[in-house]
Amino acid sequence: MSARRPLPEDPIVRSLVVQARRAQLNRRTLLTGAGVGASALALAACSTGGGQAKPSAAADESATDKTLNWANWAAYIDEDDSGDYPTLTRFTEETGIEVNYEVAVDDNNTYYGKVKDQLALGQDIGADTVCLTDWMVSRWIRLGYTQKLDHSNIPNLANLAPALEDPDFDPGREMSVPWQGGFAGICWNKAAIPGGLESVEDLWNPDFKGRVGVLSEMRDTIGLLMLQNGVDISGEWGDAEFEAANDLLREQVESGQVRNIKGNSYLEDLKSGDTLAAICWSGDITVINAEAGDQWEFAIPSAGATLWNDNFLVPIGSSRKTNAETLINYYYEPEVAAEVAAWVNYITPVVGAKEAAAAIDPELAENQLIFPDEETLSRAHIFRSLTGAEEQKYQAEFQSILLGS
Repeated sequence: MSARRPLPEDPIVRSLVVQARRAQLNRRTLLTGAGVGASALALAACSTGGGQAKPSAAADESATDKTLNWANWAAYIDEDDSGDYPTLTRFTEETGIEVNYEVAVDDNNTYYGKVKDQLALGQDIGADTVCLTDWMVSRWIRLGYTQKLDHSNIPNLANLAPALEDPDFDPGREMSVPWQGGFAGICWNKAAIPGGLESVEDLWNPDFKGRVGVLSEMRDTIGLLMLQNGVDISGEWGDAEFEAANDLLREQVESGQVRNIKGNSYLEDLKSGDTLAAICWSGDITVINAEAGDQWEFAIPSAGATLWNDNFLVPIGSSRKTNAETLINYYYEPEVAAEVAAWVNYITPVVGAKEAAAAIDPELAENQLIFPDEETLSRAHIFRSLTGAEEQKYQAEFQSILLGS
């Protein structure tokens, strides 16, 4: 695909990504469920394998192997009524590359736990590209588990929002490219809760006992609780602030107020009606409303939402790197990015997508979950980067709640 002339910078997207540069973001972290087995997996996932030699990249066979395996999260690409992916269908028509799209990621750490041993050996993990959150991408890069991208195969990186071009975990975007970003906030079943919710504190209403869900992503769930407690999660805070939020969550879990702590599978509990109110991810609610009727409402809590980004990377054992780069280039066409954004309702990193969206549907371009304005962005906060010691400590404390849930 030929390169496009760089499009004008979108000031709204620019405002978003300026915030995103300040810290390593994350959509989801720990486990999708509870139990000792799951706990062991999460703890194993924290292993860094220090001291061992970094693996070598697999030879690229893209010239003769026109296939690609893409691992991603649920509800994270455009999908039609037949369960097909229209943009992927067109990609194959344009390039001849057949894509096996697999919903394989429910949570960053559980996915890492499944593939880390193969990564350490430089083996194929069954995915030629996978979309993970900044903090996890940082880990893969640090351990040598990703391949260096050839930017000459991705000319549409000219459309990457400027402030995302040089994050601290991947200077120059040599190893990763943003896919989507979004908010963590609150949602509710509109029929069961006609008055709606305004704050995280509203989730603790006794009327909702046993019908509340929260995310297994530590930074989103604890981040929202810390914001409710008046903490600036992007600024200076420490053990006392974290533990206050963690203890509050423990109280709600042990009392039975919180039904479950899950990754992407929380959507099934919303659909079944087991969960009436939850901490959730912004675009997911639009997707399930489209699938099952307009039953749920998403809102940024009165104290603010968290903000995160997920990214493409090419695992070290993939033998189809050029195919993956061709895919990334395709999704950085503003028209394609706008089409995906219209379906997933997450924040696109592609400059020019807002204008392309306006051509599709003027109302779409005004959607605050895709193209947030300054006021919306002012209510979104980034969970600050953690030191290695903090990561271990806080994950262990959060994990102790999962064991009892």
